[in-house]
Amino acid sequence: MCSRALLTDLYQLTMMQGLFLKNMHRIKCVFDRFYRKNPFDNAYSVVAGLEHVITYLKELSFSEDDISYLRSTGIFEESFLEYLKDFHFSGDLYAIPEGTIVFAQEILVRVEAPRDECMLIETALSMYMNHESLIATKARRIRTVAGDDTLVEFGMRRAQGTSASVYGARSAIIGGFEGTSNMCSAAQFGIHPVGTMAHSWIMSFESELEAFRAYADKYENLLVLLVDTYDTLKQGIPNAIKVFEEVRERRGGAMPPRYGIRLDSGDLAYLSKRARKLLDVAGFMDATIFASNDLDEFLISELKSQGCAITSWGVGTKLITATGSPALGGVYKLAGMWNDDGSFEHRMKFSDNIEKITNPGRKKVLRLINKKEGKLYGKLIGDLICLESETIDAEKEFVFIDPLHPWKHTILKPGEYEVVSLLQQIFKDGKCVYELPTLADIKAYADEQIAILWPETLRLVNPNEVHVNISHELFDLRSKLLLENSRRSR
Repeated sequence: MCSRALLTDLYQLTMMQGLFLKNMHRIKCVFDRFYRKNPFDNAYSVVAGLEHVITYLKELSFSEDDISYLRSTGIFEESFLEYLKDFHFSGDLYAIPEGTIVFAQEILVRVEAPRDECMLIETALSMYMNHESLIATKARRIRTVAGDDTLVEFGMRRAQGTSASVYGARSAIIGGFEGTSNMCSAAQFGIHPVGTMAHSWIMSFESELEAFRAYADKYENLLVLLVDTYDTLKQGIPNAIKVFEEVRERRGGAMPPRYGIRLDSGDLAYLSKRARKLLDVAGFMDATIFASNDLDEFLISELKSQGCAITSWGVGTKLITATGSPALGGVYKLAGMWNDDGSFEHRMKFSDNIEKITNPGRKKVLRLINKKEGKLYGKLIGDLICLESETIDAEKEFVFIDPLHPWKHTILKPGEYEVVSLLQQIFKDGKCVYELPTLADIKAYADEQIAILWPETLRLVNPNEVHVNISHELFDLRSKLLLENSRRSR
């Protein structure tokens, strides 16, 4: 069985071997990971997948089985295979923490390591963070329209494989969900497990009422009854009310902390409003109405606009498969390298497509947030991509300007704004120096992050664009390299 080291593309290994044979493999380089366009035509993305990346880098090594397999391909020389036996990640890695709101072109991960290490980890690093950030972003869109309602991830059976389901559920929590039906993910990450019943449970009994009673006898504190197996309004809800009355009587007039019904088909707006009236008349005003059935942010938004009485939502297929944007276009590019004399050589990708031209050098991302009366009040001015050596003094006036569009600028007065550096060091010399927060802490941080965005940025359709500028120094460096490349190409 292969190890995580083979979670890579063939060309990473062939390039590594080619560099190894020319003794160019240990040149220290800088690689950036970023994406070019927000998914779902959204105005932002939510970072997720860093914990997965950390685990991967800690465990990165080639097993004997890996070496044997590579030998069997006939592609790799014995000297290179011998080198791989002691291979591990020895570099530095900087990343924006999970739960952070980010935007296109920003540096999400900066890797500073020997060239062969940088190359090998590209595929796995991109795979983990692209997928998990995509699900977290989809979840956050759903949370934005759901308000204070309960959201539960229901997507395991529709996910594209084990890792997608387990880590997808974790990403949904980062995006604002409260629970999951996925027991493996719940156990691994300490997520609250949530479930009701399937239609097969109802159909296993002679009658729906008998099925409800049997469930209530065993799971009184998990009492959410699926009411649409036969006839929701004429049979399902009346039978649920009958069982609730029996439970209330045997509990001396008190109901469990959480109980209710689940709707999984039909017109959810109409049925939920009718159900609410029936439950209220019967004295069950605090009963939850839980809904599922191919939900997403658009349908939930529409149902709420129609005054539905649903307060808990189970979202599955369209969340776990990221319907509307099946992949996040994350990329990973060389930004520079150190020469033998210690000098740094900037590198960038040139292209006829302007959007594919990259920014050179060791870079960071600075976030500018408004302050009022000396206190952070949480609304984003914009982000600045700049060189690692650059700083902004918040006690001095700063002109937030895009060199590409110099007529668009904001003058920030001293003390009226806060500057936050987003990239944090995760690995130093191959050792993890970052203390992983709990999933609950990441979720709380993600909730704080979304609050910095203006409401116009949260629109599902045609959201307001967030300003992400590059510094004058970075702009000048980029322009200089573009001009030099143009001259060489003549």
